[in-house]
This record gives sequence, C-alpha cells and structure tokens, in this order.
Amino acid sequence: MYDPVGVAGIVLLGLQLLAVAGAVFAVVHAARQRGDAFTAVDKLSKPIWLAILAASLLVLLVFGPVQLLGIIAVVAVIVYLVDVRPRVDEVQRGSRS
Repeated sequence: MYDPVGVAGIVLLGLQLLAVAGAVFAVVHAARQRGDAFTAVDKLSKPIWLAILAASLLVLLVFGPVQLLGIIAVVAVIVYLVDVRPRVDEVQRGSRS
C-alpha cells in the first residue's frame, strides 16, 4: 500500500545524499586547484571558495537541503559547480589553439 511518509522520507534522504555528495566533490575540487586560477578568471579567491564550500557542506550535514540554510548551501555549491569549476578547469588547461 502507499505510504506517503515513507516515500517522502526516502525522497528527502536522496536529496540530502545528492547535496552532500555534490558539496564534497566541490570542496575536493576547489582544494586541488591552484590559487591563481580563481583570480585569473575573476572569481573569489581560493580560500574564500573553500570557506564557502566547507560551510555549505557543514550546513548540509547538520540541517539538510530542505531548510532555508540548506537551500542557501545548495545554491552556493551549484554556483561553484556550474560557474566557477568550468572556468578554473579551462584556465588551467590552457588554450587548445
């Protein structure tokens, strides 16, 4: 039979696991990059991004992605993964022409 509480709990757990995995990936990626790559693409410095991402990971672990702080943390991780990471990777690869 259909159990809405069980299904909702499973969905929320899945969202939390996905958010935490993304945050862990973002923190590890940011930690492995050169510091000058961030400033070369006109983004915040490496230590600032590491602080933002580490705080986001902590918030996601404590509160989850559904509360207001969790939503803010998810947005910060998504901004890093979608905007900052590709540019930092591109500047470190160099031009391919």
